[in-house]
Amino acid sequence: MNYQDEITLMYSITDLKALPKTRFFLHELGTLQFFIWSESRWVGIPFTFEHCDKYLFCGPNGYCDPSNVDKFVCMCLPGFEPKSPRDWYLRDGSHGCMRKQGVSTCNTGEGFVKLAHVKVPDTSKALVNMSLSLEECERECLRNCSCTAYSSTYEGEGIGCLRWHGELVDTRTFPNVGQDLYIRVDADVLAQYAEKNGLHQKKAKLAILGIFAVVMFLLVEISIVYWLVMRKKKGKNQSIASHLPNFEDSLSKRDLDGTRNSNFPVFDLRTIIAATDNFSVSNKLGKGGFGSVYKGLLQNGMEIAVKRLSKYSGQGIEQFKNEVALIAKLQHRNLVRILGCCIHGEEKMLVYEYLPNKSLDSFIFDETKKSCLDWEKRFEIICGIARGILYLHQDSRLRIIHRDLKASNILLDNTLNPKISDFGMARIVGGDQIEANTNCIVGTYGYMSPEYAMQGLYSIKSDVYSFGVLLLEIIIGKKNSTYHPDGPPSNFIGYQIWDLWREGKEMEIVDPSLGETYPAIEVSRCIQIGLLCVQEHATDRPTMSAIVFMLANDTTLPSPKEPAFALKSTFNNKDILNGEAANSVNEITISEIDGR
Repeated sequence: MNYQDEITLMYSITDLKALPKTRFFLHELGTLQFFIWSESRWVGIPFTFEHCDKYLFCGPNGYCDPSNVDKFVCMCLPGFEPKSPRDWYLRDGSHGCMRKQGVSTCNTGEGFVKLAHVKVPDTSKALVNMSLSLEECERECLRNCSCTAYSSTYEGEGIGCLRWHGELVDTRTFPNVGQDLYIRVDADVLAQYAEKNGLHQKKAKLAILGIFAVVMFLLVEISIVYWLVMRKKKGKNQSIASHLPNFEDSLSKRDLDGTRNSNFPVFDLRTIIAATDNFSVSNKLGKGGFGSVYKGLLQNGMEIAVKRLSKYSGQGIEQFKNEVALIAKLQHRNLVRILGCCIHGEEKMLVYEYLPNKSLDSFIFDETKKSCLDWEKRFEIICGIARGILYLHQDSRLRIIHRDLKASNILLDNTLNPKISDFGMARIVGGDQIEANTNCIVGTYGYMSPEYAMQGLYSIKSDVYSFGVLLLEIIIGKKNSTYHPDGPPSNFIGYQIWDLWREGKEMEIVDPSLGETYPAIEVSRCIQIGLLCVQEHATDRPTMSAIVFMLANDTTLPSPKEPAFALKSTFNNKDILNGEAANSVNEITISEIDGR
């Protein structure tokens, strides 16, 4: 029997002999629970749902696109814009979207735009007419100015009519299944979509017409190209292409997660030499633990930053391969973008986008430049860093622990948008892996969590600790770790912020260059969030998703416990005299990476 008001869930068992007693429970809130009978009791088995499975996750007039992994999964329906741009920017889509200001969709040339492969909006308040075709449904919806969208009642069949009046909620897209949803838009948006579709059709026709000519051209020219390549290999300045097979062998399938990116650009050494003026000292941006960074200018006018691996750094080869394998897979507006790599004999280089404002430490620790960062900009930088770390920990295809988050590894673009850089020490962990252990401690004193510095245990909570230190440094305008020739190294978290926060005087330590115009309540909340991140025990620290939520919402915050002071005893007198307390540490060298 067919009941139109019911939804059926079906599943099958592959091995009937192994079938235990099972039952499902549908909660009144819409959550589904699965139970099996085990050891004389019912045991609940949790269902794993993605963001798009949550009701109203993207709010009214928004829709969820789970394939949009490099950006926010929530998007506004055509003709709509975020109701709260700030919350939307912080990955909170609960407020949804609203019709763009100053437009009309009633008798002003409006029309409908198709959104393909979707789960249609909540139909509890939709109007249903099974006797109408899809064309008749469109006319009915267009006739009524309050009708916001329409669709057929069955996927792909074009029969029946569903019409929505008012807000559209709980819509999501699928890769290649689902229905077509037609959203009412104003005349301008309708024209934009029509122009875009026409352009796509024109391009498709031109592409088809050009395929035959391109194929024929390639067949004629292939012998000439082969001759030129062979001649180029024999030349005095052999290009990087001749060494690419060895490079691919060094970056094994295991290193690249079982894949090889044939589209990853490989730069010729002569191109890099020309761009950097033969690695001129005047183009040098800074020096890191495994080499130097240079500014370059390509022939097409693009500015680049070249990270040149030291020829004599044996351990640096592994960090180089690690950085190539990691960053090539990462795409996020708050992560530095890698443009390619170059290898020629002992020369190994990474090519990045050039960021003119260098690194964050060149601003917040400089008495002149720090005045350029008002509180609004500092808060945007804090939120951007948090979103970048959240992407590494949760939203990317790989769960990545950075292990060297610090002010000098946060680069700033021309609008001071923060980008996390330097993944040479990062590690990939399993999606459900809580922590890992290493015998080689790498990172930067002052930013390292106590469990990592003392025991070699690192986890996503290690990055949370580093973020907390970084957040507090941005507020205070001073480095956390300092050293004195006549005494032990100190950190402002232990000696200043924690004590002042307990006394209710935390605002006394805010960077004086901010003046008196900053919102005291918001700054105080950020200090408390920073203290939550640097608590002694990793289990007490919040996750990055919780931190992003706390930054975006005025919610009640828990009281932090005492911060970790373990690093006060990790240095000996030799370390202090050599000034190693403020630098990255690894088996080979101390990192002094400047902005690039």
